[in-house]
Amino acid sequence: MSLAAICVAPNEPFVIDDIHVDGPRAGEVLVEIVASGLCHTDLTAIEGSNTSCVYPAVLGHEGAGRVVEIGPGVGTLAAGDHVIPLYGPECGVCKMCLSRRTNLCWSIKQTRDRGVLPDGTPRFSWRGKSLHHFMGTSTFSRYTIVPEIALAKIRPDAPLDSVCLLGCGVTTGVGAALDDVREGDNVVVFGLGGIGVNIVQGARIAGANRIIGVDLNPARRTIADDFGMTDFIDASAGRTLEAVRDLTGGGADVAFECTGHVKVMREALDCCHVGWGTCVLLGVEPRDATMAVPPVAVRYGRTVKGSYFGGVRGRSGLGRFVDLYMDGKLDIDRLITHRLPIHEINRGFEMMVKGESLRSVVSFA
Repeated sequence: MSLAAICVAPNEPFVIDDIHVDGPRAGEVLVEIVASGLCHTDLTAIEGSNTSCVYPAVLGHEGAGRVVEIGPGVGTLAAGDHVIPLYGPECGVCKMCLSRRTNLCWSIKQTRDRGVLPDGTPRFSWRGKSLHHFMGTSTFSRYTIVPEIALAKIRPDAPLDSVCLLGCGVTTGVGAALDDVREGDNVVVFGLGGIGVNIVQGARIAGANRIIGVDLNPARRTIADDFGMTDFIDASAGRTLEAVRDLTGGGADVAFECTGHVKVMREALDCCHVGWGTCVLLGVEPRDATMAVPPVAVRYGRTVKGSYFGGVRGRSGLGRFVDLYMDGKLDIDRLITHRLPIHEINRGFEMMVKGESLRSVVSFA
């Protein structure tokens, strides 16, 4: 049995109860989750706007824990290993992995998005009925089953209740910055939430010159300043484009969009310097949203691109970020504004919606 937070249906509070977890089958691993971050992507499933969530489900995708048992054929992990589950696997043998051009691996995407494991069946059940998995990870259960190819083995001295955030938010932001920011660049970040502040510290690590934060909420300025932001623009003033151009001498070398609002995405592109500016889209837009871009906006050298998990290959690349944290170069602990037991997970999401938390971490201790 495993204590879990169950999302029975959209817009319903989590039910905290024991569920049954089957043992690992071929290529699978049983993981005991120590802690899990609460992420906005989970909120989209709670609110019913996440098309890849099938209900009832065990949500959660930003966790860390220990291997309890391995299934047949698992050769890279053993009981006792410390791991971070990955919603983006790395199989190493598909066309995407072999291309070395992307960190995307869709080897198990079809089943993952149906809330089941690669063999087409779930390992969770509750009150005699099947429960769905979420993003292939389901870290809101003390015990979860994850495919071997979706687990990153990490060093055993890293605190699991902090590095769990590397399962999504921190890596997405810091990784995106390290992927695109060059030393001396002028950078603008739209949205200083969990992803945005990590882009700020990633840009700082990369050696950016100016790191400009744009947000409607001035209360987010303090932590962004602490993480390396050099300038803040209050988006409510309505002069963001002009302010960015004034601060950067014509436009940003790299602009990151983290809000998911299409209007802001277009504004981020317009803030990019003509000739070489790059606009990186990380925010999750509403279903069926489109962004109108006239050809002239990119014809003269601007680039628009997306970023998934910061461009990081989870199994082979996540260890670098753990090392950065352990070496004191990457700050994770100040991102965690609340630590809660799993029984208070509903309160954690309520604080997220009200803007009262930056990142909450729930634990099973």
